[in-house]
Amino acid sequence: MGQSIHLNTTRLHCIGAYLARPAGTPRGGIVVVQEIFGVNEHIRAVADRFAEAGYVAVAPCFFDHVESGVELAYDEAGFSRGRTLVAEVGIELAVDDVASAAEAIASAGRIGVVGFCWGGTVALRAAQRLGLPAVSYYGARNPAYLDEVPRAPVLFHFGENDPSIPPETVQLHREKLPRMDVHAYPAGHAFNRDVDPHAYHAPSAQLAWQRTLDFFARELGGAA
Repeated sequence: MGQSIHLNTTRLHCIGAYLARPAGTPRGGIVVVQEIFGVNEHIRAVADRFAEAGYVAVAPCFFDHVESGVELAYDEAGFSRGRTLVAEVGIELAVDDVASAAEAIASAGRIGVVGFCWGGTVALRAAQRLGLPAVSYYGARNPAYLDEVPRAPVLFHFGENDPSIPPETVQLHREKLPRMDVHAYPAGHAFNRDVDPHAYHAPSAQLAWQRTLDFFARELGGAA
């Protein structure tokens, strides 16, 4: 369903991206923001699922600013390398790339953003800086940005058993951003990552996915 493309960015540096298109007229567009492991099998599958739901989906390869073609394993080496790469890229450059990706698929209609883990915080920043409706999955870096009111609606998903995001942090989202929807599920971190049996929690992932589709149907306004 998908294909590899190149994106022009604001830093005059082309980066790669994975693009998935629906079979019919698009309902809108979704920028899919990766975890710290690159645009790997899981992220490509997420983009494909959005295409199946009727959206043009694009997943920018943010790490191309540092190293091309990065796909990391879910092991200690992968975690270590991923943390290094996201530190080098930074949240704000990633948000600039989201803007470039949104422009690249602008013909699809209204554009939203969904992000996972590190990408969950990038998605929040995209709502704040770019005014794009966003879904933030388990963004552990969110608290640093909760004092800025988003310019577009944000839907937050968290796992109740996530050691990196304790319940008081989830509650902080509700207190700081009371107009945004915040959901917690009986799961751990990365519960949507269905390629990782240690993280995936099917009931939580399925409910969060339906809420995500409902959110984008409402905010992007595409016909079913």
